[in-house]
Amino acid sequence: MNDPQPPSRRFPEKKRSLLERVTDLISPEPESRAELLEVLQDAHSRNLIDADSLSMIEGVFQVAELCARDIMVPRAQMDAINIADKPEDFIPYVLEQAHSRYPVFEGNRDNVIGILLAKDLLRFYAEDEFDVRGMLRPAVFIPESKRLNVLLHDFRVNRNHIAIVVDEYGGVAGLITIEDVLEQIVGDIEDEYDFDEEEDNIIVSPNGAYRVRALTEISQFNDVFGTHYSDDEVDTIGGLVTHRFGRVPHRGEAVKIDDLTFEILRGDARQIHMLLVHRDPEPTHRLADATDEER
Repeated sequence: MNDPQPPSRRFPEKKRSLLERVTDLISPEPESRAELLEVLQDAHSRNLIDADSLSMIEGVFQVAELCARDIMVPRAQMDAINIADKPEDFIPYVLEQAHSRYPVFEGNRDNVIGILLAKDLLRFYAEDEFDVRGMLRPAVFIPESKRLNVLLHDFRVNRNHIAIVVDEYGGVAGLITIEDVLEQIVGDIEDEYDFDEEEDNIIVSPNGAYRVRALTEISQFNDVFGTHYSDDEVDTIGGLVTHRFGRVPHRGEAVKIDDLTFEILRGDARQIHMLLVHRDPEPTHRLADATDEER
């Protein structure tokens, strides 16, 4: 016997209340990004979307507003190779920095002639004749003002992973990678050189310095370093450093607190991810704020 009514009629959707229908009539749709974000934040507060999803959506909006100069690695902190150096001289440096790609310059850092892939250096140990210049990949140059959403599209279409950022006079201002852009959306991307265990917040580097997760609680940091930093205003060591700067610092920037120097190893436009901490031979018991460091 045929069912006289389709399932949708036999099991009608729950009718919306009069209040809900009136609210829809008097509540306009979002007309700006700020209003849309408010809607999404409200959805998060009502457990309709989780915190990670909200953070990624906010990151997508942020990528559309930022440009290359906002997150690039400044020229002074670029890990680059001089074409005049011999492979046996710069290979230890490549191993220490552990990047997959390096800008190669000739004469000075404004004259970037190509990109060297670290994996290509394996040929140095397998071939009798090793020509670094012949192995260079073309370098991509972009202006400081290039929007990150456009840059990400270009990275994907051209299958490129790194770009050299130039200023209005054609000089090298810094570099930016596809990972730098993606981290604005998804947060810190860990690789094989990052910490393996969540509890390994502080580890000693071969040179005696310490690599410290920015999310390390101040109490744990105090226990390891014998410091007495207060956790009244912030809970983490990254929060303490950010508070001292008065803003989110960029990679390569450093600040001194008592006898410890904190250098930013990794971070994005929203927060610090990794710090390199040096202990000075003689305590100075003085805090140099971010403006002092910049001067």
